[in-house]
Amino acid sequence: MKLNLCVLASGRGSDLRAIIKASKTGIIRSWVRLVISNNSKSGALKIAKLNKIPACHLSHIMFSSNELFVKEFLRLLKKYKIDLIILAGYMKMIDPSIVKKFRNRILNIHPALLPKYGGKGMYGIHVHQAVINSGDKITGVTVHYVDEIYDHGAIILQKHVKVKEGDTPETLRKRVLRTEHKLYPEAIKMLETNKINAGKRKVKK
Repeated sequence: MKLNLCVLASGRGSDLRAIIKASKTGIIRSWVRLVISNNSKSGALKIAKLNKIPACHLSHIMFSSNELFVKEFLRLLKKYKIDLIILAGYMKMIDPSIVKKFRNRILNIHPALLPKYGGKGMYGIHVHQAVINSGDKITGVTVHYVDEIYDHGAIILQKHVKVKEGDTPETLRKRVLRTEHKLYPEAIKMLETNKINAGKRKVKK
């Protein structure tokens, strides 16, 4: 099954780049049909344009109400016939009405082994700092469905990453990010082939 993907990203877009590469090399059949960012200067928008993918800067501050923002968001998804929404470093909560309409069709990737180190404020370097502060020897990456609560939806896939002696949040982030780039396409492929059993975690050592 080939899926039309919409990737939401706020930052550099490295996960977006990995998904595009996976499409081009045949690792996944699906293709990114639309990229949306709340940040007009994000690397994700630049990556989309370089790959001739429709790219849109869409932020709440551009609209007089949340209702108008959601309406435009859904209009774009309909226009590009989006099957699956992919959150890739998107720093905004998805509106509940969008979650409801795309139930079990929105994925997020988190740089830790949920349910540990999840929730509001647990993003980016903050996650890796918390892992190091805890003394944990294992961290990892989680791909999960998005629901109405931060980092709460059913887990699809997880992979372990070792915390090395002397790691800083920055060195740990680099290794975790490399794992993200491999795991996200794998999760998308699971959806393509109907191999996802929502709620049952597949953990890769």
